Amino acid sequence: MGAYLFFIIPMLIISMFVQWKFRSKFSKYAEMQLNSGFSGKEVAEKMLHDNGIYDVRVMNADGQLTDHYNPEDKTVNLSTDVYYGRSVAAAAVAAHECGHAVQHTKSYHWLQFRSSMVPVVSISSNLLQWVLIIGILLIGFTGNPVVLGIGVIGLAIITIFSFITLPVEFDASKRALIWLKNNHKVMYTEEENAQAKDALWWAAMTYVVAALGALSNLLYYASMLFGRNRD
Repeated sequence: MGAYLFFIIPMLIISMFVQWKFRSKFSKYAEMQLNSGFSGKEVAEKMLHDNGIYDVRVMNADGQLTDHYNPEDKTVNLSTDVYYGRSVAAAAVAAHECGHAVQHTKSYHWLQFRSSMVPVVSISSNLLQWVLIIGILLIGFTGNPVVLGIGVIGLAIITIFSFITLPVEFDASKRALIWLKNNHKVMYTEEENAQAKDALWWAAMTYVVAALGALSNLLYYASMLFGRNRD
């Protein structure tokens, strides 16, 4: 339990802080109306067209913070607040998701690598909890480390996936911010650009924390596995 507290609790506290900060920033900039009056949908469509992309649809997705790009059906899915919103936050998020569409069009290697891992990660995530529970019970009662070892491999895959996600997200934000800065019809002022950059930075931090959290989880179970083996 001491090892669990050492690995997990600090990351949980940091994660809660970053999530709170991100939501706080998003709420703040959602109140900052764009001087241009563009909606998130209009920002997305303009960025796609400016990059020569005409085969990607901009869709309204139910829920909050459900924004994502789907490379399988080539859709930019924007939450209702972003799709209809005419704020700095809406513009920043819409442009970021279009950044992924640009990555897809340009065959950005990290996005391709991440997409290739999705099926494996999906299977690992669905089964992992039970594998770890069974593995811990087996190693505790019989000393057999095989199942826990499989669980640690699954955690390693998820951890790798989390770290591969980082360059994908940072690059999408970089593409979005460069485009926004160069499109004065969308964002008139340096202040709006600075606000968009701040919002996307805190969004990126949620992925950093998620990756570090996955690493902490991996190290905890790996220490349990290899520590037991040494005994």
